[in-house]
Amino acid sequence: PCNLTGWWENDLGSRMHVLEVDGEGNFSGEYHTAVSSADKPIQPSPFVGSQHLDEDGQCTFGFTVNWKKFSDSTAVFVGQCFAGDKGDEVLQTSWLLREKVDSLHSDWKATR
Repeated sequence: PCNLTGWWENDLGSRMHVLEVDGEGNFSGEYHTAVSSADKPIQPSPFVGSQHLDEDGQCTFGFTVNWKKFSDSTAVFVGQCFAGDKGDEVLQTSWLLREKVDSLHSDWKATR
């Protein structure tokens, strides 16, 4: 079965540390992004999430990252864990990033 606990790294060099997944599938940790358009220096950011605990181990999951230490944005990730060709675990994810804008008129450019 997929075990999200531990360190994960993506293709861009961002890393996340999942502290522990409890019996209900809830987890938290820190995300260390390697990319940002913020003016402030990048810092590790907290996240909370939930994993669907499946018997076959190829579970779905989602988590929210609060970039509050260096940005006014929030990101959500959803994904699934797969067994890789070499017996390793691979996370496939999609994400949305919401940046703060100054007005309702600017809402169209706030999510990517």
